[in-house]
Amino acid sequence: MRKSFKTTITLATTGALVLGGAAFGVTAANASTPAIHTVASSSSKIPAPVASVPEVLGGDTSVALDSGFTDALTALKLTPGVSGNAKLADGAVSFPITSGSVTYWSPDGKYRPYVQGLLNHDDSGLTLKAGDTTVTLENFVVNPGSSKLYGDVLVNGQVAAANAYLFSLHGGTLKPLQLEGDNAILTGTTVHVSGDAAKLLNSTFKTDAVKSGLLVGTATITAKIK
Repeated sequence: MRKSFKTTITLATTGALVLGGAAFGVTAANASTPAIHTVASSSSKIPAPVASVPEVLGGDTSVALDSGFTDALTALKLTPGVSGNAKLADGAVSFPITSGSVTYWSPDGKYRPYVQGLLNHDDSGLTLKAGDTTVTLENFVVNPGSSKLYGDVLVNGQVAAANAYLFSLHGGTLKPLQLEGDNAILTGTTVHVSGDAAKLLNSTFKTDAVKSGLLVGTATITAKIK
């Protein structure tokens, strides 16, 4: 299990273990918000969160694939698949959450970013195959602090890049947090191919058709909280 993105930070004023982030609940203009928030003065207070989960106990991140993305794969003669514990069915790909933490503030308040956390998806991934070449993107880490999703890249089973920046996350269409049974559900974040991933895929598959910013789909995060 990789450790590079798994450090958590204790915020004494909330008692929560969180890593600051911007991806889920803000527009692109706020994506550069620093990951660690500091109290500006003794009178400043971090408001109480609506929900704080120091340890996510399971769940999954599912991405409903956009037709533009699947059409692009078809045009490039790339066949999508999954690795490890991931599932691909009914136009969506899902990856089990293996560890993480989430804290959520009311979007109606002034505190930003209002969703903070860190979610790891070890031992699962997405594959893209053309001819004798298979690219595997796996071990995803959702890092809201940078509005990015990182992961390892393998080409025909050999590591080509570790902890690579694969997808950008846009939270402008995020819906309010839902609590259903033992789960907290966040849906609406859109997932886009990063410039780094576009360059790598174009180089591997000898094309220039994979564009930075290509919409992959819309994510739903279901985090088991108890």
